[in-house]
Amino acid sequence: MSVYEKLKALDITLAAPATPAAAYVMYAQTGNLVFLSGHIAKRADGSVWVGQLGKNIDTAEGKAAARAIAIDLIGTLQAAVGGDLTRVKRIVKVMSLVNSTPDYTEQHLVTNGASELLGEVFGDAGKHARSAFGVAQIPLGACVEIELIAEVA
Repeated sequence: MSVYEKLKALDITLAAPATPAAAYVMYAQTGNLVFLSGHIAKRADGSVWVGQLGKNIDTAEGKAAARAIAIDLIGTLQAAVGGDLTRVKRIVKVMSLVNSTPDYTEQHLVTNGASELLGEVFGDAGKHARSAFGVAQIPLGACVEIELIAEVA
């Protein structure tokens, strides 16, 4: 099944990349690597998914937020490859920042929301290296922020 068939089967519609909120671009390419800027969690209505893991958001909700970010990342990646996701050879690395209390330790489980979706959509090419960090705060109070590096043809 192609990437596009998988997205359709998962009932995922990709949106155009967001406009940068500060002095950066949404992606940059050097050679055959594309670096996607951090994307913050947004709800279906486009509002920022605000909260802190271990305080007012549980792991399951954090995982759903990370999955939503992965969908946005795929949309940005599609723009970066000129609209053709078949050019993606591999998702190389994911870095996840989880807005969490000092005693919260399930950042890796939250980040699985993004990692699992990337695997579903890209198959073996979606298997990636990863880091998941707990941080004191994320811009706009978002619960999760994720960036991605991909290899493209």
